[in-house]
This record gives sequence, C-alpha cells and structure tokens, in this order.
Amino acid sequence: MTISRREFIKAQAALAAAAVAGVSLPLGVLSAARQTPPPDADIRWDKAPCRFCGTGCSVLVGTKDGKVIASQGDPDAPVNRGLNCIKGYFLPKILYGRDRLTQPLLRKKDGVFDKEGNFEAVSWDEAFDVMAEHWKKAIKRSQAENKGKSVDEMTSRVGMFGSGQWTVWEGYAASKLLKGGLRSNNLDPNARHCMASAVGAFMRAFGIDEPMGCYDDLEHADVFVLWGANMAEMHPILWSRLTDTRLSRPDCEVHVLSTFEHRCYELADNPIIFTPQTDLAILNYIANHIIQTKSYNKDFIDKHVQFETATTDIGYGLRPEHPLEQKAANAGVGKKLPSSFEAFAKQVAPYTLEYVSELSGVPQDKLLRLAKAYADPNKKVSSFWTMGFNQHTRGVWVNGSCYNVHLLMGKISEPGNSPFSLTGQPSACGTAREVGTFAHRLPADLVVKNPEHRAFAEQIWKLPDGTIPGKVGYHAVLMHRMMKDGLMNCYWQMCNNNMQASPNLNEESYPGWRNPEVFVTVSDPYPTVSAQAADLVLPTAMWVEKEGAYGNAERRTQFWREQTAAPGQSKSDLWQIMEFAKRFKVEEVWPPALIEQVPEYAGKTLYEVLYANGQVDAFPYEGQITDSRGNQYPNHESQDFGYYVQKGLFEEYRRFNSAPDILKKGHEMAQFQAYHETRGLRWPVIDGKETLWRFREGYDPHVAQFNPEVEKGDVYFYGNKNGRANIIFAPYEPPAESPDEEFDLWLCTGRVLEHWHSGSMTRRVPELYRAVPDAVIYMSKDDAKQRRLRDGQMATISSRRGTIKARVETRGRNRPPNGLVFVPWFDANRLVNKLTLDATDPLSKETDYKKCACKVERA
Repeated sequence: MTISRREFIKAQAALAAAAVAGVSLPLGVLSAARQTPPPDADIRWDKAPCRFCGTGCSVLVGTKDGKVIASQGDPDAPVNRGLNCIKGYFLPKILYGRDRLTQPLLRKKDGVFDKEGNFEAVSWDEAFDVMAEHWKKAIKRSQAENKGKSVDEMTSRVGMFGSGQWTVWEGYAASKLLKGGLRSNNLDPNARHCMASAVGAFMRAFGIDEPMGCYDDLEHADVFVLWGANMAEMHPILWSRLTDTRLSRPDCEVHVLSTFEHRCYELADNPIIFTPQTDLAILNYIANHIIQTKSYNKDFIDKHVQFETATTDIGYGLRPEHPLEQKAANAGVGKKLPSSFEAFAKQVAPYTLEYVSELSGVPQDKLLRLAKAYADPNKKVSSFWTMGFNQHTRGVWVNGSCYNVHLLMGKISEPGNSPFSLTGQPSACGTAREVGTFAHRLPADLVVKNPEHRAFAEQIWKLPDGTIPGKVGYHAVLMHRMMKDGLMNCYWQMCNNNMQASPNLNEESYPGWRNPEVFVTVSDPYPTVSAQAADLVLPTAMWVEKEGAYGNAERRTQFWREQTAAPGQSKSDLWQIMEFAKRFKVEEVWPPALIEQVPEYAGKTLYEVLYANGQVDAFPYEGQITDSRGNQYPNHESQDFGYYVQKGLFEEYRRFNSAPDILKKGHEMAQFQAYHETRGLRWPVIDGKETLWRFREGYDPHVAQFNPEVEKGDVYFYGNKNGRANIIFAPYEPPAESPDEEFDLWLCTGRVLEHWHSGSMTRRVPELYRAVPDAVIYMSKDDAKQRRLRDGQMATISSRRGTIKARVETRGRNRPPNGLVFVPWFDANRLVNKLTLDATDPLSKETDYKKCACKVERA
C-alpha cells in the first residue's frame, strides 16, 4: 500500500483528536486513520502558528462546539511542511489545564490589599483600581525626581516585563503605553534573556537587525555548523530538514560544537566538545587560519567590509560594587575603534591551532577540519546558533566573531551561505525586536537615545514633542536589582515566568518581588512560580483564545484568528494593556509643558490618546471576523472596544516601516489582510513580495534602491551608511566564574524536547509530564562515581548562591564531559536559577545561564 505525503498528513487529524482526548488507538485503527480523512465533518479547521518555539511551524487547529479538540501539522506551511514535534502534537491540551486561572486574585487581609495577605478573588475593576493607585503613586515620585531634568536624564519607578510570546500587537500596544503614555522606558521582554546578544551583534556588524538568510538555507548548504544549538530538541522541525539534506547528499557534512554531547551529535561528522567560553578563541583561530592560508575573499573584503576593534576588559554586567566590575578597566564600555585588515590579521595571529586546542580542550584535527570547511571557497556554509552563543558574558562578541568568519570568505546573503541566529520564542523577533519592547528600542530598529528616532515615533503616535524619554530604561536583570533596592516600585509581568527564569533568584529576584515598597502584577493563564510571588494576578487568555500575530526567526510574520473563548473572566494581554490605560488621565502622567502643545488632550485618558486616536480605531468591527471560506470567528477585544483593534494597531505599526531617509529602512510589512490569506510573509515585503535573502542584488529590492550602481548579484549592506559590514575583532576573555577547589564543576542550564521554557504549559499536558516529569542532574559516570553517586540517586547541587535537590542521570540524551553538569530549568519544583549567577554580557545585558561554578554531593 502507498500513500502520498499530503494524504498522510491530512489523515493525522483523527490521530490528533484521539491524542487530545487521551484515547489510545489500536494499530488497525491507526492504519485506517492514516488512509481516511477526519471522520467528523463538524470540526472546523483553521491555521495558526505553534505556541512554542521560534521555528514558527504552522498548525491546523480543529474546533468543535466552541472548544479546541485537535491540532495537526499544516501541510501547506513552508516552514514545517505538515510536520509537528511532540509539543506541537499536544498543543490543544495547554489550554485546558485543571488549574487555569479564571478571575483576578489580589493579596488581601481584612478586606483590603496587604502584601502579606492571602489571594482573594476580585473584580477586574477592583484589580485595576488597586493597581492604578500604586502606579500613580510611583509615577508621582518619578515626576518629583525628574523635576529640572532634561528628557535625556529622566528615570521612572514603574516598569513592565514583557515577552517574546506576546502577539505583535500586544508588544506594540505595550510599547505605546509605557514609552509614549507613561513616559517610562522600563519595558523589557524576556527575550533579553535569550537573544539580546544576537541583536547587539547584528546592529554592530550590519546596522540593522535579524538574519539575512532564511530556512531555505537548510536545503542549499554543503556544510552545517552548530554553535551552542541543540536543534534536534529545541528546533526539531528545522533539524529534520537539516537531517534530510545531510542524509540525501553524501558531500554534505555537519559540525556540532557544544560544552556537552546531546542528540545533535548522533548526526555529527565532526563532533566537538569545548571548555566553556572558549568558543571565542575557536572563532579567532578559524579567522587566523583563513588569513594564514590566504583563503579569504579579498575582492569581497575590499568592496564590502570595514574593520574595527572592540574595547576590551568590559566586566561582566554585575552590580557596580562587585569586585569583578571594580577590577575591569572598561566596565560596560561598548565603543568600537577603527582598524584595518592588517591590524585584524595581527590580532588573530596568536590564536594558533596549538594554543586554541590547549585552551579549548578540542583536539587539533577537529579544529583544523572545522577551519578548512569555512575556508573552502567551493563549499556553502550555514552556521546556526542559539542560547549557547547568546547566553554568554561575551555573547555579542561571539556572535560577531561568527560574522567575521563568514565575511572574510564572503559567505553571506545567498542560498546556503548564512550565519543564522535561531530564536527560542514564537515571536522573539516579531514582538520583542520588531515593535520595540526592549528598554533601549522603539519599533523598526529605532532607539530611544536618538532624538530623531524619538521625534519620528512621537509623530506617528500623535504625541507632543519630548514625550518619549531619551534615557535607556532598566533591562531585565537590572529591574530586579532596582526592585530590591526600592528604586522601581511597580512591576507588571506579562506572558512569561520570570521568577522561575531569572538568575540568582535567591539574592536578587525574590527579594525584589517581595520588597514591601514594590507592587508586582503578574498576568498569566496559570498559577506559576511568578504568580505565587506576585501581589496581583490577572487571568489571561492564551494562544487561539485571541487573534494574534507572531514573527519567527526567518523574519516570517504569521497571523491567526480567535478560535475559542478564554475561560471565566480571562482577558488577553492586549485587552489588559488597553483597559489599564483608561485609568490614567494625561494630567496625571504628563507635565503641563507637554499638554500645552496639545491642549485638545486635556482631560483625556491615555486610552483615548494612544488607542482611540483616529488611527488605531479607524477600522470598523462588524461583529465577526469572516475568512475567505465564509467561516466566522469572534474577536473579544474588538467586541469590547468597538473597532478592529488588531488591524488598527498593525496598520499604525506599518507606518514605522516607511521612515524618512534619516532613519533605517528594510522592515516593510504587507497590509494586514495579506497575512490572514497566507502562511506568513518574510519581510521586507515590497509590492506584495517577500524577501528571502537580504543585502544581495537579485534577492533584496532595497540593494538597488540604496545603491543604484550595484553590480548584478553583488551585496550592499544598507543598514550601515557606508554600505559595508563591520568585522570587529574581540579577544578571548575568561568567564565571570569558573570551578575551583570548593565548587569544582561547571553548571550549564537549558531545555529538553518535551518541555518548553519554564514548563508552565507543557507540564500541564499529561503525556509530556509523564515523559519527563522532573529535571535531573546530567553528569558523567566518572564524576558520579567519584562522588559515590549512582544513576537515579537523589543528590544536592549547590553554588555560592543556593542549593536544590535532583536525581542524578548518567545515561540518556545529554552526556556532559567530566567536570560539567547540565540541569534543565523547566521544573518548578527544582529551581535551578537559585544557583545561577546574574552575570550578563555588558553590551547586550543578556544573562549567562551556561556557566557558573557548582558542586554535587550525596543528598
């Protein structure tokens, strides 16, 4: 019997429905299901991007009687081509955990708010009234402290911690509220923890953010190099495409670099295990090899590259009084100095094969094979990386060093030749980066420090001149320090679980949240670790309980429609942001000088100024959203506010992508409806056509636009004014903390296939929970034996900051070398971030979760 791929995928509907129902089908039934279409014609199917990682798989969501009952891989999706990973297979079940929150909860004692009280159910009005009272008090303190200061010196005592899981319009609305309405740049996403270093390196090298390549590179490359990326578990659908290329092309090869073995090593032609932090030295060795063997593309370098040198000895992003910061000569300095090819060659010359092999612990033959792969002009090379590169105290440097290697060879911006930063969240790109939810950014790569950028944003948002502060706000780690120190008094966390995710939980995070001077609000569908530590918990609609948009790692923006109602009184993050804005009149948050510029705003609420502004509310809502097949879908936000909210916010955001020449371009988006009619489009979208590879003539229309004299098929890096990319030398510098006599092991944290991030969704799926119920301590057999530990035995793992207990695992998927242990962070019962150090990259402010010192002992 034969069956086509499309028929096979189409038939998965019955299997998906059975999985969600918890039904095990016998083999004969499975076989029949694979040969027949879904038996229940009453199921309505519609597309949506997956709720989990940054791959951006599209799934078909099946609803019946107002409930999501099944999902299946979308056979028409170019990203996943009908496939799902195990998490995607059980997507509907994340909506229906038994402990879903359904009403606001406020800590109370004797009928009033009390930070030491117990949670009691309250109405939305009471929740927002109490919350607004605290925010207004903090804003009033900020206004007094900012009196006499310029717009570039302003600070704020209120802040919001957002998410790469927010929809595009949720992030955009939050950016408007915080930066434009409340005049606080203290808005940062949890993506600060996972890809801020990638952003920093893109901006330093190319002057514009996000990858120049796309997933199509997976079918075009001759060589794949994975740097700190366990794609087999964290991006399994992309790994399946990479595997298909490797197995179908005998000349294709895969190099995998990590500090421990994982499932990608099963396919590796050149498996490399290196000492933590020495990836910096390895990349400088590769650059040195390319130069010494005269393999570099001189013509490309002469035409398209300029050289710079990074300021060194920049510290580790710790508190200023920390000895390491006191010792650093240039703590936090990101200045680049002019350089040349000759100077760069001298700088990388010390990184010889012998020296780097000894430093990194990697055998010379493996390093040489890797360097030769990059240096071969006849081989197309795609480099992929994720948290292993980014969660690094020199994350910006190591990202940039990978660009250096590709730029030396001219292997960039064409099919198969691509340095590619993979993201971990479904809209870390689309929301965290593109719409300006970082503390230093505005939409479309604009930044708050640039007065021209602020003026352009104020023009689009119809705000008076000087509304948006010019001082960068508090980043993720700094927020907790400010809360602990009583310098930030209101904190609103949305769509993430930062109490579980943040580093140095014992010494910084928890003391900040429970500071009596701080009011913490958490918006979440479930009672997470964060929710339990909050003062106010707001029940939140999730995934297809609202209309949404995500932007994935290859610049693909995808939309979905609301499929089902959220339970109880749950409301979307978008509704919460906009509704909360009604609690503030401009007189309460703006000084008289601003209101004098726009007297028509006097007496208005921030909701009226920011959202009911003639632009966002310009699109009528007809009571239902109708698709091309005539199916109708609800839209609760639009129903409540009286206009098509999502369309209005998106169309206003698109205005940022037609910036004047003094600002950056290259983020053009299609009109709103186009995304509902496709499986997403990769920006820039010019005249309705997406762009697969950026910066190269023939693929990217902007190249000829910005450089009319460009040669056919040539590149032009238009993010930088001179049209050149920057090769920036950065040396190897040691980590903030290394093993010693007392704490004799490296600790690395990360994820596993079955769970996503903190496990707040996946641990509520019975099948995924049963598969991997607990986090374990992955360690080598030798290290376990030395400590008289056996497989499965309970042990304590400690650092200078805390201790947890977990079982030892010496077999299985993750195989650390001697001297290193790996502990996943999905388990709320084993908070590994009690152990981690809050060291960050001083440039990107991203946390290094991949290396600190620990010890493991018998429990």
